[in-house]
Amino acid sequence: MATFVLVHGAMHGGWCWRGVRRTLDAAGHEVFAPTLTGQGDRRQGLSPEVGVVTHVTDITDLLWFEDLTEVHLVLHSYAGILAGPVADIAEQRLAAVIYLAAFVTGPGQSLLDVEPPEIARRYRELADRNGDGWFLPAEAQFLDRWGVTDALLRARVGERLTAFPLRCQTDPTEFAPEALGRLRKVYIGHTDPPLPSLAPFMDAARAAGWETHQMTCGHDMMLAHPEATAALLAAVAAGAVPETPPLP
Repeated sequence: MATFVLVHGAMHGGWCWRGVRRTLDAAGHEVFAPTLTGQGDRRQGLSPEVGVVTHVTDITDLLWFEDLTEVHLVLHSYAGILAGPVADIAEQRLAAVIYLAAFVTGPGQSLLDVEPPEIARRYRELADRNGDGWFLPAEAQFLDRWGVTDALLRARVGERLTAFPLRCQTDPTEFAPEALGRLRKVYIGHTDPPLPSLAPFMDAARAAGWETHQMTCGHDMMLAHPEATAALLAAVAAGAVPETPPLP
């Protein structure tokens, strides 16, 4: 059995992993799904001071206080940029880093550095216009971007989205690359619909010889297809991934 730490992306919280967590729990895995500072059920901590280092500390503190080892660290979307800094601090506690439809940064890069320029510009303008200059408001346009089309799911997810600190998008990720380089890295993309901003990371993962997989679903796969997402994560941890992961 494997140990998983599931880290949500921007505007989400640990709540988004409920279905995945329950499926993995039922199979006997040990699962943690923390909520990052200022998000989800910790939204009362949202402030202009929350940034990348805050969220790195959230994860590394969890690893230390729970004394976790051989962890399969699953990073969704924004959380992918936390991989290098977390590995730099806690490499010895990690078995693998699994980028689940995630952004990837190198040392000194921010999230907006690796987003397409027009997207980065749009987010800065949105924060200036509707977020007091320091946060992105949780708006329905993000559900459209993530390919959340089911009406019931849109309603459930939409009312739980949390404003996201712009600083988490502009802070550089500071880390030495050696620790992350030594770890097993897996990239899982999605194709229905794809998120064009992520295509370069899948291409780079393949070029670097990482293990890669695709799911035929949208960006919030843990919400739209929790059982299939859990099955793929379990298979990755076991080193026995089906050629085409099944979807309901």
